[in-house]
This record gives sequence, C-alpha cells and structure tokens, in this order.
Amino acid sequence: MSRFVILLGGDLFPTPRVKRALAGARLIAADSGMRHAAALGVAPELWTGDFDSVPEQLLAEWPDTPRQVFPAGKDKTDGELAVDAARARGATSLVLAGAFGGARADHAYLHLALALQLAEQGVPTSLTDGAQDGHPLPRRLARFDYQPGTLFSVIGFSDLAGLSVRGARWPLDRMSMPFGSSLTISNEVTGVLEVELESGRAMLIAHPYPLPTF
Repeated sequence: MSRFVILLGGDLFPTPRVKRALAGARLIAADSGMRHAAALGVAPELWTGDFDSVPEQLLAEWPDTPRQVFPAGKDKTDGELAVDAARARGATSLVLAGAFGGARADHAYLHLALALQLAEQGVPTSLTDGAQDGHPLPRRLARFDYQPGTLFSVIGFSDLAGLSVRGARWPLDRMSMPFGSSLTISNEVTGVLEVELESGRAMLIAHPYPLPTF
C-alpha cells in the first residue's frame, strides 16, 4: 500500500489531522502548493506543474527538489498532473491537501469531482484543508471516526437513492434525493457515523474543528 499526499494551492492549516495524514505518506507538490511544505515540515519528492503561480522566492527555497515542468497551455490542471505522477509511482490511495479555498473556486470544484472520479476508479481519495475534510461516498456502508458534535453535510453530485445516515442528529433511512437538494446540509455527529448509499454520486464534507466566528 502506498499513500500519497498531494499538496495543492488552496488553503491548508497544519492541524493534527493533517499531520496524521502526512505520517508515512509520500508527497508531491502541485505548483503553488509547494508553499505549504515548509509550514508542515515536509519535503516533497516531486514538484510538478506549469509554475505560473510560483514566486521566485519559493523556487529559491527548494532548489534541490526534482521538478516536472509543463507548458502553461496544457490540458490538465497542476493538481491532476500531480495525481497522475503519484499514480505512476504506485499510489494506492490519495489525500488531496489544500483542496478547498484559495483564489480559484473552479479548481476547488474540480478537486471534488476528481476525488469522486478516482474513488470510482478504485483509488481511495480524501480531501482536506486541515479544518474540513471531504470523502467520496462509496455505494456501500462507510463509517467515519468523527467526534460527537462534528458538523457534516452530504453533497449530492447527482440524484441519490437509498441514502441512509446513522449516528447523526438527523438520521435518514434509504432516502431518495434529487440533484441540488439541500436536505443533507448541516447535520451533526452523535455517535458512530455511518453513511450508506445505494446509487448516485455524493461527497461527505465534515468540519472536525469549530467553525471560525467573525
């Protein structure tokens, strides 16, 4: 088994959950995602992308890291290229770190879709920014280790059928939901969280830390 963490260009907070994900994993940085390496105390084995959003100072800080440079007019995002590199190196599971937030909402949405695609291809994939996690839901029972009180949502990427949620403040039993429904936004863990899905594509988004207040 070979777990890879991909450092992406979105927000990434060095929380204990991120550090646990990094433990024992191999790392690849995608373009500006390399800026997270120093804060996390890690050294990726590869730095890939078109480097169009990498400042000169960051290049100077990591002169010895092997680089895989692509033209700006490419057909894949830097994150997808990093995933390709990880799979070519034998990745059996992936963590997309820095997958949320940042200046490019389109990239964040793509990361969600990419994680769903990878999971369907048999590559377990999760997403994190340290403060929130994303998990593609398999078409079977899935259990999650979140503490009681953790806020979570189930986001449908299609019509859903046979959605069951247990160990939550608002449980569901084989519910059908149309695409775009907000029924499963803002639930709360009360015990061992179990989610089961019979058909459709969906993502569980969890917030294991208190939400910031402004």
